[in-house]
Amino acid sequence: MRGGIATDHGGFALKETLVSKLHAAGHEVEDFGAYSLDPEDDYPRHVVPLAEAVAAGKVERGVAICGSGVGVCVCANKVPGVRAALIQYHFSARQGVEDDHMNILCLGGPTIGPEVAWDLVQTFLAAQLGQADRHLRRLGEVARLED
Repeated sequence: MRGGIATDHGGFALKETLVSKLHAAGHEVEDFGAYSLDPEDDYPRHVVPLAEAVAAGKVERGVAICGSGVGVCVCANKVPGVRAALIQYHFSARQGVEDDHMNILCLGGPTIGPEVAWDLVQTFLAAQLGQADRHLRRLGEVARLED
């Protein structure tokens, strides 16, 4: 799968770990930064390009990381076509894709361990978009909010 990843200083260490694991698992990864640990950087500089790439189909799915995961989630969801969620549980990583067509997984760098984060990323990437009528109806209602 071709995916993207972005972070600020709060998730830099976790991003580096995940990029290595994604490459080792055979995924193609576009890294939207940060490219070095800079305590003064701001997540919109990196997350907006990731979100735009996901919305445009340049990458299939994305992972966004900051200190809590909340900021990157709020930021990514401002881009039309993005359905980002802060995920901390295995069930939600799968269900968010299947039922809600989540396309960006948001994580808090210091709030989650690297092995749990890796499990969530693998689950998120392996999940398939569901086609149940009730979910498609709800997705249509949400998409109309962007118009």
